[in-house]
Amino acid sequence: MHITEHITNAKGKTLFSIEILPPLKGKGIENVFKGIDPLMEFQPAFIDVTYHREEFIVKKLADGTEDKISTKKRPGTVAICAAIMNKYKVDTVPHLICGGFSKEETENALIDLNFLGIDNVLVLRGDNAKNESSFIPDKNGNKNALELLEQIQNLNKGKYLDEEIIEATASRFCCGVAGYPEKHYEAVSLDSDMEFLKRKVASGADFIVTQMFFDNQKYFDFVARCKNEGILVPIFPGIKPLTNRKQLTALAKIFSITMPSDLVNSVARCKDEDVKEIGLEWCVQQCIELKKSGVPVLHFYTMGVSEATKYIAHRVF
Repeated sequence: MHITEHITNAKGKTLFSIEILPPLKGKGIENVFKGIDPLMEFQPAFIDVTYHREEFIVKKLADGTEDKISTKKRPGTVAICAAIMNKYKVDTVPHLICGGFSKEETENALIDLNFLGIDNVLVLRGDNAKNESSFIPDKNGNKNALELLEQIQNLNKGKYLDEEIIEATASRFCCGVAGYPEKHYEAVSLDSDMEFLKRKVASGADFIVTQMFFDNQKYFDFVARCKNEGILVPIFPGIKPLTNRKQLTALAKIFSITMPSDLVNSVARCKDEDVKEIGLEWCVQQCIELKKSGVPVLHFYTMGVSEATKYIAHRVF
């Protein structure tokens, strides 16, 4: 079922959803299920599964030369989505990224997803490779999320890369994209970031999932601005609780977000063992306010750990 259909069927009720990580290479899928099982009582409308691009390591050979080897630390996104759908009967939303993929490889991945009955995707450019100072697309790949979205929309029309294919079966992907209440870290301004989001929606994006935030006013302002710009698709707030002191600075730095002064001051005054309690209570109050405002979905970035999300969901749903 399309994510947009879930929203329609909810008739104004706020839904619960989660995002998980594939396990590290060498770990079994049981680790994924352990992170999902405790949250099934809240009947997630869908489960996002992140995709991690390839990385490269340089290995010295016996003859003194070097070999560049491609590796993926967290493979298995498509298979995990299929396994979750089979086990829990819940819709999954695999992330699709530009980095490390040619358009041909992307098309083949979409064909696989279509055969598996996976009807939803989250369309992202993806992060820079660790050895890159800026994003570098594959030689024959999509340069950004907008190009990737356009490729998917072409497939939804039955238009494949091979133009000689005629009377092709069209896919029916419902496409989500990312939104940034505090702007994408590479955007020169909020205006330019909003313009790019408008182009993604005009190109067929069906819903928006936001970057995490800790100040609800940032989300409310973002939604209001989107509406003023004619962006009327559902916008899901991305939620992550603060559970330790290091996250206060780490999350702000990694995701280019600001931390509210009240939260910063509360953490600064407390003992280390009390930070988690403060962070969870902050998140509970965030979610209560967001739910009261009528958000379509509360989308939790769980990172595969369910304890904090379960506590919050018990208080909110």
